[in-house]
Amino acid sequence: MDRLFTPLKLRSVEFKNRIFVSPMCQYSSEDGMANDWHLVHLGSRAVGGAAMVMVEATAVSPEGRISPGDCGMWTDGQAAAFKPITRFIARQNCVPGIQLAHAGRKASTDAPWRGGQALSEAQGGWTPIAPSPLAFSEASPVPREMTQADIDALIGQFVAAAGRCRDAGFQVLELHMAHGYLLHEFLSPLSNRRTDQYGGGAANRMRLPLQVAAAVRETWPGHLPLFVRLSCTDWVDGGWNLAQSIELSRRLKETGVDLIDCSSAGMVPDAKIPVGPGFQVPLAAAIRDQAKIATGAVGLITHAVQAEQIVNTGQADAVLLAREMLRDPYWPLHAGKILGRGSPWPNQYARAE
Repeated sequence: MDRLFTPLKLRSVEFKNRIFVSPMCQYSSEDGMANDWHLVHLGSRAVGGAAMVMVEATAVSPEGRISPGDCGMWTDGQAAAFKPITRFIARQNCVPGIQLAHAGRKASTDAPWRGGQALSEAQGGWTPIAPSPLAFSEASPVPREMTQADIDALIGQFVAAAGRCRDAGFQVLELHMAHGYLLHEFLSPLSNRRTDQYGGGAANRMRLPLQVAAAVRETWPGHLPLFVRLSCTDWVDGGWNLAQSIELSRRLKETGVDLIDCSSAGMVPDAKIPVGPGFQVPLAAAIRDQAKIATGAVGLITHAVQAEQIVNTGQADAVLLAREMLRDPYWPLHAGKILGRGSPWPNQYARAE
């Protein structure tokens, strides 16, 4: 039985198929504001047949940006700038989603096409914050260790941003706890050396991410899904691992999280990652099986038959595509032709079908 092009329902939201567009940073905002680039970039993928298009890692505060070019959600004006985008996506029978994030010690860097180096204050950068004063790499600045006041403020920033996402018309909200950014930094013993209630054993290291998830779930409307992106393993001995991710996923489910978006790595620059087609799919399968929560599989998923096999065999409930969607915004339409299923092409493009 074909499954990739069957609907998936989470809370009140029905996704027309199991193909989602991953959040991908565009480094193209000014003062955190979405603009015409984001409308065309995100809108073209909605036209292309995906069931959900998710906005890039969107910062909950100015210092939470990866780069000065990141989207933000710390002002009402930023929320208003997204309204034409969410409206267009929804009109394509596609679900608009957004990922909220704080970059932590990996903040204040230049765009990757300009080298991605750390920016000084003179270059428009700022001092990053983190669980502990440990730099990401030898070329990175030492971050300032967060105080309890910083932690309390952070939770409030996520809650306020979630409210703005609701007002902007988003139907799915994802919390970024992956790729070496702030909430992942609290989870991993490689970056968290705190001796207070937020450091030490796994339960303490999970505390802040769980607090953020619970606080956001209270603000985010009960009929709308809440996702979490995890780095399910650091791929480093002594780091965050799959067993801990399974336990965290169980606890996130208890707080009202609906799907775990299963990625990996990003904590340290020298991790030995077994990159290959679908290399992270077993992480999604393990969490789905053992934590009893819906999962999304991501990472070098490029072919229609491959994506069908992942969802049809129950390894994940959906697939999230990133670079393949950059190469081909209409990948879902083409996959539907290959598999003999899929959504109708837009009327404006039907002559090309």
